[in-house]
Amino acid sequence: MLNFLPAPLLGLIASLLLALNTLFWVPLLLFFAVLKLLLPFKALRLYLDPVLVRIAEAWIAGNSGWMRLTQKTRWDVEGIDGLNPRGWYLVNCNHQSWVDILVLQHLLTRRIPLLKFFLKQQLLWVPVMGLAWWALDFPFMRRHSEETLKKHPELRARDREATRRACEKFALIPTSVMNFSEGTRFTPLKQQRQQSPYRHLLRPKAGGIALALNVMGDKFRAILDVTIVYPGGAPNFWEFLCGRMRCVRVRVQRLPVPKHLVSADYANDAAVRAAFQQWMQDIWQNKDAQIETLLAGRPY
Repeated sequence: MLNFLPAPLLGLIASLLLALNTLFWVPLLLFFAVLKLLLPFKALRLYLDPVLVRIAEAWIAGNSGWMRLTQKTRWDVEGIDGLNPRGWYLVNCNHQSWVDILVLQHLLTRRIPLLKFFLKQQLLWVPVMGLAWWALDFPFMRRHSEETLKKHPELRARDREATRRACEKFALIPTSVMNFSEGTRFTPLKQQRQQSPYRHLLRPKAGGIALALNVMGDKFRAILDVTIVYPGGAPNFWEFLCGRMRCVRVRVQRLPVPKHLVSADYANDAAVRAAFQQWMQDIWQNKDAQIETLLAGRPY
């Protein structure tokens, strides 16, 4: 354990280990991705996709290794036992920091299939990692303001079609579709602007989950509702690298797939949209109460 070192030095060491781990695995990932691009045959894809997943899991295992070496974090976790690495899952989580992604990968990789995130289009241009996400078929989505969508409603249909194509790829091999229903990281300012009725959450968006269920509802073994709490406050990425995340609490609850909503027409049926939104609001009310309880515990 290197956590006795001064925080800035620890952050530099963790950053170096992350970079080395990434630069080792990503070129190998891209080699197989180029093969998949040049030889777009379904039979070959069914062979290459699992290879790409194993490389990604090895990268995540490397990240977990340097995290154990540099971090002194108390992990208070419940609900991750008995999951199936060969089943499909829809994973839904609250979102406070980029650190959420490392927490989820550290806890869930090889317990369930590789998490596939919906990413902002701009992240495609992140050096090295943008290529890795592209190689793993992470879907890149364009974000539009409500004003833009009102002027150009056809953009909604374009985004839905991009989501549908991504989910059709996910259906080929066991995959965990990851969704942050708030759509962005929580901050008190965003909460105030939204006039969110929740104490610790932004308003949830149901559209992404609705489309994933429409395309893959018969595949999903369960919905994993994940709640992440940082009792000392949500760290930014540099604070995390410097070892300042002293405690994280994670609760994973398995929810049944709502069969009555799987084949319903969310895009065109107002009653279906209302039912989806009510279902999400019920989940969010329970999550908000759970966060309140977890924050009230001893911070360590």
